[in-house]
Amino acid sequence: MALASLARRKGHLLSRTFSNQTSEVFRCSISLTSFARGFASSGSDESDVVVIGGGPGGYVAAIKAAQLGLKTTCIEKRGTLGGTCLNVGCIPSKALLHSSHMYHEAKHSFSNHGVKFASVEVDLPAMMGQKDKAVSNLTRGIEGLFKKNKVTYVKGYGKFISPSEVSVDTIDGGNTIVKGKNIIVATGSDVKSLPGITIDEERIVSSTGALALKEIPKKLVVIGAGYIGLEMGSVWGRLGSEITVVEFASEIVPSMDGEIRKQFQRSLEKQGMKFKLNTKVVGVDTSSGGVKLTLEPAAGGEQTTLDADVVLVSAGRTPFISGLGLDKIGVETDKGGRILVNERFATNVSGVFAIGDVIPGPMLAHKAEEDGVACVEFIAGKVGHVDYDKVPGVVYTHPEVASVGKTEEQVKALGVEYRVGKFPFLANSRAKAIDDAEGLVKVLADKETDKILGVHIMAPNAGELIHEAAIALAYDASSEDIARVCHAHPTMSEALKEAAMATYDKPIHM
Repeated sequence: MALASLARRKGHLLSRTFSNQTSEVFRCSISLTSFARGFASSGSDESDVVVIGGGPGGYVAAIKAAQLGLKTTCIEKRGTLGGTCLNVGCIPSKALLHSSHMYHEAKHSFSNHGVKFASVEVDLPAMMGQKDKAVSNLTRGIEGLFKKNKVTYVKGYGKFISPSEVSVDTIDGGNTIVKGKNIIVATGSDVKSLPGITIDEERIVSSTGALALKEIPKKLVVIGAGYIGLEMGSVWGRLGSEITVVEFASEIVPSMDGEIRKQFQRSLEKQGMKFKLNTKVVGVDTSSGGVKLTLEPAAGGEQTTLDADVVLVSAGRTPFISGLGLDKIGVETDKGGRILVNERFATNVSGVFAIGDVIPGPMLAHKAEEDGVACVEFIAGKVGHVDYDKVPGVVYTHPEVASVGKTEEQVKALGVEYRVGKFPFLANSRAKAIDDAEGLVKVLADKETDKILGVHIMAPNAGELIHEAAIALAYDASSEDIARVCHAHPTMSEALKEAAMATYDKPIHM
């Protein structure tokens, strides 16, 4: 039975965890002797922890450090906390995704539910105002958390002058020196530029500019078919723009499970999004008032042109370490500009740590937050842990696509024998009741042990549904474990239960 096997696994995991943690604490104590410099004495101007960067990784690290009793200072160049995510990334994009979805639903779906309007129109300034209000409220909220936890907040651009000192050019034009026993680099990432394309944030924009367009472009070209490009393309597509996505690779969102990816692309195409895959941009002309792109096949060949009112450059992000003075103190980086750290987030320089987008691993806000917590736990003499193989990822389009664990392609590459269980939302009662049943749940499990290897969901609220799977993976659960958990009816989450049933046995409702 699943519960009996779960009990056995829990017993094994407890003994294994205790054993691992005991040895880990021992190794940690040795490591801390090498990397941490101890803690500041009462009344000292020196902080126990200095965090450079106030984004999701940095501000969470600062708060956690203060909660652990460490004297903490956070340095942020923007002057508002939350980093790219809160100011010009995750939060404002989700605000516009929601607002634009509401408009699209009102225009195309409300009448099916008996709700009719004489007309529906977009008030773009009001939509942008709602987005800006959300951002402002959240940034002020973090400042409030800093005050509550007694984190010192320094507004300015910080750079190392020694492994224990940071010179800060403050936003009011002054300069101050911040000293720290342990310094954490959490400066995040920046937009990756493309050769020959100059971003002016008006006609050729990054995601930052795409969040603040003053009018709805008739034609929007998105360069890059990743998470950000598809989300912003969805926003403006719903509001009336003609969207064309140009992607150098042969597939959209290359990290996504292949089967889910194909269904996802078909869904976006049904919404009017056009794709030019295996295509590269080789020229940009803005002389005519609009933008004319010159395209050619990725492998070379005949060139074509594509006109646009606005072009969004969304080719990924790169670690932001410019001007930090890392070379001055000898911090090692890789060829991609990422800071090299060990399992405790320590760099090769004693007392200097790094987390989030500036180190290897998924460039995701929630991963950076986990890095921040684990890093300061190590500094405080505790044990921290982040498993990058179990970090969920979400594309916040409609439907959303969320995943955790391995894709089917990755499982095949490992040579693991596995089973697959799938369940479509067309067979889910809640999805049918609300007339929003596009998508499916896909579960991958080890054929011999039934241990869940990966879960992939395409659904209206996949980003919320995925966390049951994330917990299951964290505890090495089997598909039968999920299948035997009672799920409320009618809910979308029943589709995950049914997919789990399909993995180890058979679903009921299909």
